[in-house]
Amino acid sequence: MFKRNVALLSAAAILSLSLAGESFAAAGSFKDVSQSVAKDSISVLQAKGIVRGVSADSFLPDDQLTTSQGVQLIVNLLGLKLDTPENAGDYFVNVKQDAWYAPAFSIAQTNGFDLDVNVNPDKPMTREEFTHQLILAMEKHGDLPMINIKPIEFADEDQLTVSYQGTVQRALVLGIAQLDENNQFHPGDLITRAEAALLTYHAVEYLAAHPAPSPDSK
Repeated sequence: MFKRNVALLSAAAILSLSLAGESFAAAGSFKDVSQSVAKDSISVLQAKGIVRGVSADSFLPDDQLTTSQGVQLIVNLLGLKLDTPENAGDYFVNVKQDAWYAPAFSIAQTNGFDLDVNVNPDKPMTREEFTHQLILAMEKHGDLPMINIKPIEFADEDQLTVSYQGTVQRALVLGIAQLDENNQFHPGDLITRAEAALLTYHAVEYLAAHPAPSPDSK
């Protein structure tokens, strides 16, 4: 039904950061990221032909990341593909088959994502939600190590959704997610396109440094 791109760790194949699922321009430098915390990461990914913006010079880094954009981003990161057409509406009540993101939701259904049948594709994702989905999918398809972690204490850990505690902790331990200068994670804050790009860039770096075994080596 589904297949994983065997070129997972090829930088150009890892990620197509078209966060709204459209065919965005990739030429030139984005003029609206100069003040973004993710400026350097976005610039590196753009130089590799990985990051795409809403136009040749606009990325909209401060826009909120919707659930559909987040799902598509993670699917692209892991190089997940559809072998045969699937009807996303068979799995998710609010996903229309003709929507640009429908294939990504079909892929997500059996590829490690934790999505409710009533998920709203247009709903903005929180930082903990995106991190949760990212780590779950990476663990299934990136062969992340099974580790006994010592929980990292941080100032707002009491604000974490209980079901996201494990994935957020693993993201912090692996260095994919980071705390701010006040030792906070801000789990309930809506994540922006720039913040999602930064987390995804860290995921790209991690996967490149810890390649999954090839099928022939298993």
